[in-house]
Amino acid sequence: MKRKVRNIGIDMKPPKDICSSEKCPWHGHLKIRGRLFTGTVVSKTVNTVIVQWDYHHFVPKYERSERRKSKIVAHLPSCINVNIGDVVRVGECRPLSKTKRSVVLGKVE
Repeated sequence: MKRKVRNIGIDMKPPKDICSSEKCPWHGHLKIRGRLFTGTVVSKTVNTVIVQWDYHHFVPKYERSERRKSKIVAHLPSCINVNIGDVVRVGECRPLSKTKRSVVLGKVE
């Protein structure tokens, strides 16, 4: 059974694998809206990854900048293969579970 790859409106290449998940933005009915994030995969389970990105925050009182990090929980479709340490692109979508409100769109080369 060959599923058609949708155009999700983001400048990324679709995955080569095919899945039958309804929560996949490429092969299902999930729409991407809101912000796009680029980060590193810190943790991975069956259908979930935790993506982290670092940034600098300037503290005016001390006239210095400090390093901070943000983490987000994202859904991982079965057609996208990532490992811990990979840089991925994540997009916001509707709530998929209690903590997941984003989905992995693919690896960044």
